Amino acid sequence: MGKGFFKVPVAVNEPVKDYAVGSPERAEVAATYKKMYNETIEVPLYINGKDVKTGDTDTMSCPHDHKHILGTYHKADKKLAQSAIETALAAREKWAAMPWEQRAGIFLRAAELIAGPYRARINAATMLGQSKNIFQAEIDASCELIDFLRFNVEFMTEIFNEQPQSTSGAWNRLEYRPLEGFVYAITPFNFTAIAANLPASAALMGNVVVWKPSDSQVYSAKVILDIFKEAGVPDGVINMVMGDPVMITDTVLASKDFSGIHFTGSTHVFKDIWQKIGTNIHNYKTYPRIVGETGGKDFVVAHKSANPAQVATAIVRGGFEFQGQKCSAASRIYVSESIWADVKTQLIKDVNSFKIGSPEDMSNFITAVIHEGSFDKLASFIDAAKADKNLDVIVGGGHDKSKGYFIEPTVIVTKDPNYTTMCTELFGPVVTVYVFEDKKWAETLALVDNTSEYALTGAVFSEDRYALEEAITSLQNAAGNFYVNDKPSGAVVGQQPFGGARASGTNDKAGSKLNLYRWISPRMIKETFVTPTDYRYPFLG
Repeated sequence: MGKGFFKVPVAVNEPVKDYAVGSPERAEVAATYKKMYNETIEVPLYINGKDVKTGDTDTMSCPHDHKHILGTYHKADKKLAQSAIETALAAREKWAAMPWEQRAGIFLRAAELIAGPYRARINAATMLGQSKNIFQAEIDASCELIDFLRFNVEFMTEIFNEQPQSTSGAWNRLEYRPLEGFVYAITPFNFTAIAANLPASAALMGNVVVWKPSDSQVYSAKVILDIFKEAGVPDGVINMVMGDPVMITDTVLASKDFSGIHFTGSTHVFKDIWQKIGTNIHNYKTYPRIVGETGGKDFVVAHKSANPAQVATAIVRGGFEFQGQKCSAASRIYVSESIWADVKTQLIKDVNSFKIGSPEDMSNFITAVIHEGSFDKLASFIDAAKADKNLDVIVGGGHDKSKGYFIEPTVIVTKDPNYTTMCTELFGPVVTVYVFEDKKWAETLALVDNTSEYALTGAVFSEDRYALEEAITSLQNAAGNFYVNDKPSGAVVGQQPFGGARASGTNDKAGSKLNLYRWISPRMIKETFVTPTDYRYPFLG
C-alpha cells in the first residue's frame, strides 16, 4: 500500500580512491589480496536462497598466476537450470508486489556495502580473478557498480514520475509493471560492475532473474552475490547458475515464461540467442525483450591539427588499460601523416615505460589476459604481423604464458587500412595504426565508417572545429559513444550512457533510464468519474 511520495537520496558518482603509496586504502587492498590469495574457496550455485553443490566442479585461477588455484565452482545440470527458473517464477508475485521504495532500499544498501565494508574485498577479487590492476579494479568493481546501483534507483523514480495528462472528468495514470515471467542475465568476465548490474537493474524494476556469470568471473561474482544477500535481496529473486552455457541457455529459452534477456558478451553468441528466441517465439507468453551489448572495433582518428601528445595518450590509455579487454578499447588508429612522427615517438616511449606483472605489485600498469584461449589467439595475430614484411611492429610483440597469460602491448603499423587487425575484434593489448595523407580527411572518415561491422565507441582528435564537425556528421552511425578529443573508453554512469549499434548491440544504454524502460511493461489506467448512460452523441440529434 502506498503511504507517501518518497524522495530517494540524490545519486552522485562515487569518488575514485587513488591508492597512492602509503595510503590506507592501498594497504587494506594489499592485505585483502594476500589473504584471499592464500585461501581456497568453493562457489556453489545459488537457487532459491540456498547454496547448491553438485559435485561437478571446475577450478578458478589467477590469469597472471595460472597454476595457483583460487578455488572451485559447481556447475548445474539441466534439472537445476530448470529449478532456477521455477524458483524465480515462484518468487515473482511477492517481489513484483513489493513497494518500489523497498526494492530501492535493498539496492541502495548494496551500494553502501560496496562503498564501505566490501570495497577492498570486491576490488581484490577482481584483481585476483580477472587480473585488473588496482586502479582498473577500483573504477570498475567499486565505483561503477556503486554508481549503477545509486543512479538506477534515481532513474526508476524519474520513470515512475512520468504520467499522462488527466482531465477533470478522467484520471489517467501509468503503472509500470515488471515483465510477465523472468529475465535471463548473461554477464561477461571483463567488468565486475556489468556482472552485477545486468541482473540487478532488471530486479530493481520488479523482475526475477536467472543469472549466468562468465566462467572466468565466478570468483568476483561470489562477492557480488554475498553483497546482494546481505543487502536483503529475497530468496529466489536473483538465482546464480554456472555450467554449460549452451545447455543453460537452451533450457531458459525453452520456457514459455521467458520474458527477456540482458546480455553482454560476444556478437556471435548474441546472434545465436536471438535466432533461438525467434525460433521459439510461438511458445512464449509475451514477446521477450532482447537487450545486448556485444563487440567493438573501436577507433581513434586524428586530424592534422590534433595535439600529438593527446593522441598518443588516448591510444595508450584507450588501447592498453586492462590489457585492451574492454569492448570500448581503442584498437584501430588513423593518424594524419604530418603529426605521425611525434605521435609515434611518444607512443613508443610510453609503451616501453610500462611495468608488466601481477596486480599484487601496484606499480604494474599491465597484467595478464583472461585465459589461455585469449592468449593463444592474440599471440597468433602478433606473430603473423611480425612475419609480414608489409607491416611494422614498432613496439611490443612479445608474449609469455609460462607463469601467467602475458601479452606485451603491441603497436602494428600498416599501409593497408583493411589489414585483418584493422577489422577483426581481438580483445587484447594490440592496436593497429594506419597513417593517412593530410588532404584525405574526408576519405579517411568514410574509411573509418565502412571498415568495421561494429559501432560501439570511437574518438576524433582535432583543434580545427570544421574538421570536428565534419567527423561528427560523417561518423554519426559509426559509434554509439563518440568522444571528441578524448579516449574512446571510460564511460561514467549518469554522464555517458553506454551502448552501440550495428553489430555492437541494441544500444539500450546501460547507465541511464533508457535501459530500465526495457524491464517494465506499462499499464495505462483510465478512471472515469461520471460514466455515460446513453450511447447517443450530440451529432445524432
